[in-house]
Amino acid sequence: MTRAAGTPAPAATPQPLLAVRGLRVAFGGREVVRGVSFDIAAGEKLALVGESGSGKTVTALALLRLVQGAEIGGEARFFGPIGPEASGNGIDLLSIDERLLLDLRGRSIAMIFQEPMTALNPLYTVGDQVAEVLRLKQALGPRQAWDAAVEALAATGIPEPARRAQCYPHQLSGGQRQRAMIAMALAGRPQLLLADEPTTALDVTLRQQILALLDDLQRQTGMAILMITHDLNLVRRFADRVAVMQDGHLVEQGPVADVLRTPQHPHTRRLVESRPDRDVPPADPQAPAEVTARSLRVTYPVPLPGIRGWFRRGRFVAVQGADFDVPRGQTLGIVGESGSGKSTLALALLGLLAGDGELHFAGRRWSGRVGVDRPLRREVQVVFQDPFSALSPRQTVEEIVGEGLRVHEPRLPPQMRRERVRAALAEVGLSESQFPGLLARFPHEFSGGQRQRLAIARALIVQPRLLVLDEPTSALDVSIQKQVLSLLQRLQRDRGLSYVLITHDVDVVRAMAHRVLVMKDGVVVESGPVDAVLEQPREPYTQALVAATA
Repeated sequence: MTRAAGTPAPAATPQPLLAVRGLRVAFGGREVVRGVSFDIAAGEKLALVGESGSGKTVTALALLRLVQGAEIGGEARFFGPIGPEASGNGIDLLSIDERLLLDLRGRSIAMIFQEPMTALNPLYTVGDQVAEVLRLKQALGPRQAWDAAVEALAATGIPEPARRAQCYPHQLSGGQRQRAMIAMALAGRPQLLLADEPTTALDVTLRQQILALLDDLQRQTGMAILMITHDLNLVRRFADRVAVMQDGHLVEQGPVADVLRTPQHPHTRRLVESRPDRDVPPADPQAPAEVTARSLRVTYPVPLPGIRGWFRRGRFVAVQGADFDVPRGQTLGIVGESGSGKSTLALALLGLLAGDGELHFAGRRWSGRVGVDRPLRREVQVVFQDPFSALSPRQTVEEIVGEGLRVHEPRLPPQMRRERVRAALAEVGLSESQFPGLLARFPHEFSGGQRQRLAIARALIVQPRLLVLDEPTSALDVSIQKQVLSLLQRLQRDRGLSYVLITHDVDVVRAMAHRVLVMKDGVVVESGPVDAVLEQPREPYTQALVAATA
């Protein structure tokens, strides 16, 4: 592959599995993918990287014609064995009959979508959804398909796969939903896997497990992978070649070692150098506690097996005996594997799940009564992991960001409310000069990083004292992640905000936290100042988490 900047044409290969030439995607006449060309050989791993909004995901979706309302041009020839319609010249995915393309999806070419909560069907269990792929693409019977679905979930590292298979998507953690999506994509044993941020919601140890699984399947089947990711460490460890996108153009591509060690294009150099910087106010040992938790325990009802389940339900302990404080103007980082209890702890802090033990906010606590809790709910706000599902698709930016004011300041005049909305958006770096008609736009018109800024603005507009940040940068590329973390650091300095930061990214904890809790299976296994815990971890589990990011 060439490494010249601009729009490099790939060097000739004997016969790639997929050959993309001059791919163009436009919406309403505006091009968002501009003449992209690349090859993927059987058994090869190509990483497509770039900033949020650069056209990476649209490129992958266009290959399977999954972009609604788009004008797609160019050529994407697939040379895999898909039936009698294929020839020595392959078939053009962009022009074949829709019926053939429907059969090809999931069998010859499969896709892991970036946002599993919106891609999974909320009305069916994850086991049923994986089994459906096996029935349709592998012609298995119902019982065989179910057993194979449980095995597929187990292969992705989901704990208790037989029980999790009976769960609906909303009953799983973000990382578990992502693994269920991976199991669905791999169930059909495709020749080409389009993986859009497949490990975004996974902790560092499970990332290694998923990558090892993909490596093993490649050795067995010769499957090729187009990996869309913002994680350059993953690219270094996993991919053979890398292609870098900017503003819809492919600006550089070549072997991973060459491109990441000696990048030629300025945009590639900026991505390589984008690591989160620590710029937080020093911890004040005299600062009063905004949050105090002692022996906090949170449980879920679960069905019991057999006839006992007809009469009563069991309890699953998601958080067991957590103790911590969050001083004013400081950040508590909570790290651990997917399913370790991090997000459950966040929901308890937000008063969305009842817990046993003590949980106080400057001497107050959740009562479970709407009228009584309303003043406290204003002071404790949240930024969720997945902004696309957290923001209503039917509301405009003005309605989304101003929602808190309608609840907590209902007598505020509409014009003053609108000015407060504009001010909150400007504070997070969104203005009408950048986005004409900003207040009337909808969430789907923004990139992932921009949607996360909308979510932060919605939380800030009611002037809270504590923000619960549930994986606020997990879905963002490295440069946008750095921008969002810098924004959060500035807001903490300017407003004296306290943060509870839920994450699996140890680098983000290093950049943001003053203290850290490490959770495993609902238990806090280690806690203390961030430097002490991450530089000299005592527990083997913490040591493994830190080592996986080195």
